[in-house]
Amino acid sequence: MLKAKIAVLVSGGGTNLQALIDAQKSGILKSGRLALVISSSPGAYALTRAAENGIPAVTVARRDYASQKEFEEALKARLEEHGIELIVLAGFLCILSGDFTGAYPRRILNVHPSLVPAFCGRGYYGLRVHEAVLEYGVKVTGATVHYVNEIPDGGEIILQQAVPVHKSDTPRTLQRRVMERAEWKILPRAVELAAGRLQKGKKQT
Repeated sequence: MLKAKIAVLVSGGGTNLQALIDAQKSGILKSGRLALVISSSPGAYALTRAAENGIPAVTVARRDYASQKEFEEALKARLEEHGIELIVLAGFLCILSGDFTGAYPRRILNVHPSLVPAFCGRGYYGLRVHEAVLEYGVKVTGATVHYVNEIPDGGEIILQQAVPVHKSDTPRTLQRRVMERAEWKILPRAVELAAGRLQKGKKQT
């Protein structure tokens, strides 16, 4: 059975992309293969990670397009060129419209650095999430991988992992713990589950 072709959409350093690359090398990710990286920023270090691991990579920047529709059409064109079946948002800082997400039902995954539905939705991304966690004073946070729909962070949850919050935490120390103990562990597992589901669907058709 052919492996599902996966695209990873990024905007920055690509630490979650690296977790997927490592999972592919170790055999954790076996039902799909990383076939494309799309960055919203031409200077993203994630593009270097892709090049070093032989993964085709392109930049599709929102600012280069007059409208959201044109931007998303450009994204779709790149995905179609590479025969992409599964899309992973890994620190992708562009909000996608309902028209785009509706074209890929249960085929777009996102990793969010909190236990959804807490500290999620529009405006909650990156360090802002961890700042809010510390301001609120919760004792446990974590990460969530979910399918993407038209509601930011509102899709079906695939996997979650809890992480303790320490009294001495800063937003950056908490961010690092959430990445190491949650994001980098559950994202590859969730992508494998989704890719395996696609493979199973192919067998039944």
